[in-house]
Amino acid sequence: MRVLLVDDHALFRAGLASLLKAWGFEVVGQAGDGSEATARARELRPDLIFMDIRMPRHNGLEATRAIKAEWPDIKIVMLTVSDDEQDLFEAVKSGAEGYLLKNLREEEFADLVDRMRRGEPVMSPGLAKKLLGEFARLQEGGRRADSESGLTDREREVLERVARGATNREIAAALVISENTVNFHMGNILGKLHLRNRAQVVAWALEHGLIRKAST
Repeated sequence: MRVLLVDDHALFRAGLASLLKAWGFEVVGQAGDGSEATARARELRPDLIFMDIRMPRHNGLEATRAIKAEWPDIKIVMLTVSDDEQDLFEAVKSGAEGYLLKNLREEEFADLVDRMRRGEPVMSPGLAKKLLGEFARLQEGGRRADSESGLTDREREVLERVARGATNREIAAALVISENTVNFHMGNILGKLHLRNRAQVVAWALEHGLIRKAST
């Protein structure tokens, strides 16, 4: 996996690069701000970008939106000190596949990186609850999209479990289907709802009231 590191602290980038290389990643480049990140993404076309938020010139959220608009297949994981809910929500809306805090222990970071390699969205502990809680509040507007979504009953079952935080493996076990079938349903859900990733599926489901409660 070819990785681009974006952070305005060169020493942090150097340490992260050494760690990722030891875990088998190919660090193809680095950038010190959002504007440089967009240019380096255009030049290098990495598979994955670890992106800070607070940076000079263009910040990480602006860079994420710009990169995703041009290269939606590039995965972007925010790696930041900010646990601000607004930053988290904006990152998800901008298309980020993950949101990690820099205060993670090395073993926690290693576990999350391993999950990311398997194609799962990644988020620091506690942040997923914030995300679900915020979008659960949005559903109080009563908007429902069952009839407009075009989802099948099975796709709605998968969507409900995704919104509750279940992994593809857990969904497969609960519905007694294969993980490949879950992946197939997720592809259909993304296509029908015109979404880019799993985090946006969760946001859409809760915002439109497609499920009653993520905690039930």
